[in-house]
Amino acid sequence: MIGIDLQNRRPIYEQVVERFQTLIVSGVLEPDSQMPSVRSLAMELSINPNTIQKAYSVLEQEGYIYPVKGRGNFVSGNEGLKVKKQESIFTALKELVGKGRELDIPCDAFVEKTREFYLEGGRKQV
Repeated sequence: MIGIDLQNRRPIYEQVVERFQTLIVSGVLEPDSQMPSVRSLAMELSINPNTIQKAYSVLEQEGYIYPVKGRGNFVSGNEGLKVKKQESIFTALKELVGKGRELDIPCDAFVEKTREFYLEGGRKQV
């Protein structure tokens, strides 16, 4: 379910946060379903439980999960999360387009590369 790339420069907790965000907004983790316990996920990933706790704290602050005292953490049913995540992706894309424009990358080449990368993910043709 969750994979950690130890070669990635980003902190492990950020990788955990991003992966859970994707699983939640894509519907793989359904609203009100229970999240893995901090201890069990830490053991599964062979990382410090404090790292998972930090990731869960970020997910809670952002509205992706909610705690139930004595029972654990559960997936939020917040429909706006998917829109929020999409907006952050489009913001990042806008920044990349700006950098591409600075390097004089033609619009057609940029669009074609974007289509190529999108299709690599197994999506339907756009």
